Amino acid sequence: MSHSDPSLDGPPWDEDAPAGEVVERDPNTDDMFGAPEPAGMREAEAAAAPVEAAPAAPKPVATAAPAAAAEAPAGEGQAYTVLARKYRPRTFEDLIGQEAMVRTLTNAFATGRIAHAFMLTGVRGVGKTTTARLLARALNNETDSIDRPSLALTAHGRHDAAIMAGQHMDVMEMDAASHTGVNDIRDILESVRYAPVEARYKVYVLDEVHMLSTQAFNALLKTLEEPPPHAKFIFATTEIRKVPVTILSRCQRFDLRRVEPEILVDHLGRIAEREGMRIEPDALALIARAAEGSVRDGLSLLDQALVQAEKGELVQTTTVRDMLGLADRSQTIALFESIMAGRTPEALESFRTLYGYGADPVQVTNDLLEHCHAASVAKMLGPQATRLPNDQAQKLAALGAVISAGTLSRVWQMLLKALDEVRRAPNPADAVEMAIVRLAYAADLPGPEEALKALRDGEPVGGGGAPRGPSGGGGGGGASAQLAARPVAAPALPDPQTFEAVVALIGEKREVGLQMDVQRYVRPVAFKPGAITYESVEGAPVDLARKLASRLKDWTGRTWLIAANGQGGGETMIEVDRRKRAEERAAVEADPFVAAVMEAFPGAKIGEIRILAAPVELPEIPDEAGEED
Repeated sequence: MSHSDPSLDGPPWDEDAPAGEVVERDPNTDDMFGAPEPAGMREAEAAAAPVEAAPAAPKPVATAAPAAAAEAPAGEGQAYTVLARKYRPRTFEDLIGQEAMVRTLTNAFATGRIAHAFMLTGVRGVGKTTTARLLARALNNETDSIDRPSLALTAHGRHDAAIMAGQHMDVMEMDAASHTGVNDIRDILESVRYAPVEARYKVYVLDEVHMLSTQAFNALLKTLEEPPPHAKFIFATTEIRKVPVTILSRCQRFDLRRVEPEILVDHLGRIAEREGMRIEPDALALIARAAEGSVRDGLSLLDQALVQAEKGELVQTTTVRDMLGLADRSQTIALFESIMAGRTPEALESFRTLYGYGADPVQVTNDLLEHCHAASVAKMLGPQATRLPNDQAQKLAALGAVISAGTLSRVWQMLLKALDEVRRAPNPADAVEMAIVRLAYAADLPGPEEALKALRDGEPVGGGGAPRGPSGGGGGGGASAQLAARPVAAPALPDPQTFEAVVALIGEKREVGLQMDVQRYVRPVAFKPGAITYESVEGAPVDLARKLASRLKDWTGRTWLIAANGQGGGETMIEVDRRKRAEERAAVEADPFVAAVMEAFPGAKIGEIRILAAPVELPEIPDEAGEED
């Protein structure tokens, strides 16, 4: 028997098969041990297939590119990718709100001054883990044109897809929250001695590193201080204070900032547009506010908001507010105004209306705290410092202008105390109502210094904007009780003699909303004490005349006739103020000296115009005659 015997080309059980014919394996029959059909067998069968047979449709090849797969819309039978994963940054340019960190890293990579260990810290959802993966890609950046560490990341990097998928053998990610022991760190120290297999660096990413035990931190110290040149460490944590100082001193630290609300609103708007959905800007502002600077939280809430409407329909602000369980901010501002004006019954009714619509008592108290803070900040820095919509910022700024800083500070302390009570109370709504009663009673009380001064001078202790009843109950008496007694009703004020005096009186009574409505929507036609006729501007509240008449009657003790059916009224107070400022700016720009300065500095602009107080001339102090020795 020769070696050319065709019977020897195959196994003995294939001797009966005709020459040149390949017995195909039944594709429906598995291996005798239960294994699937081997790849080599499939390739051999494909090579031996007759040429005349129609080519089978190519099977889709799964690639390790989650970024590309994430962009594909979810179809029938395809798992939906949440927005927080679908729009995870893939380059450093995609990181929003972290310009300072990106600028520092760009300069470091451009000059080759790359640290061996990085510490990323910040609140949840600002991009710590994503930044760590981007750093690992940048350290191992390798393309046809780039062969060095670089932040110029592309979608065609050799190692990018495996790193972003967490599957690269030279980039090890470890969750320190579930691997806290020294044995886990010992595994890292054993592997760090060996050179990388494919990439330029071995990169170790430890998330939530503050969860490591003290022994694990100590085991890491020496290697972290003097690592081999092929190893890099990237740590991420939300609790930077729990990381030992010895670890921090060996790392280059980056504090990832909370994303500003206006930046987050723009980002969420772009994503909603890419998803083919429309959502109101105020709804995006609510989501950004609830996210508290976290991009991931904002995207998760946007994901929840977009399903509130059909594709192509507009997602309403009220719908998002109901979804978040938030009270209408304009209504809570009105509640805050009522409290600060001492109108207890109106404040209680406003809160009960909000509670009836499903507002959370804790959230209402938080809103009151925010309004108190915004009024205080606007008092010092102006309405733009509140980061609120213009109309709301103007209301709170006007409210802060007529309330002293001491009163706002006391209200803040009382609201903090009330927030704790609301959280612990068996019935949170009752706790809010009791807090409203306290706040309305104490909003206009004098401060400790003022009260002591009044007691020292023998003056009655004033304050309190809410109607007070006679004090009851036993207890104190004598001089202290007399000094602390309050009148049942405030005495009637003299009638304002001009329309401007009416507006000033409204401001003194802290009716900020009413004052702004009068300044914005009222064009005076005729005025006399007790009667006002005006032309109403489009958009004015329907109950403006009734509310103004009611307030003036309460303050002056007489009936006021307010008619809103006049025609040909003059300018509103806001229009008068704008015209005066425009005339003032024109006069400044026409000044020869200012014109010469603007000509000498092309491109310069005139900013805010302020009128400085006249300098105070001090009297001359005569020289004292020196005594002769």
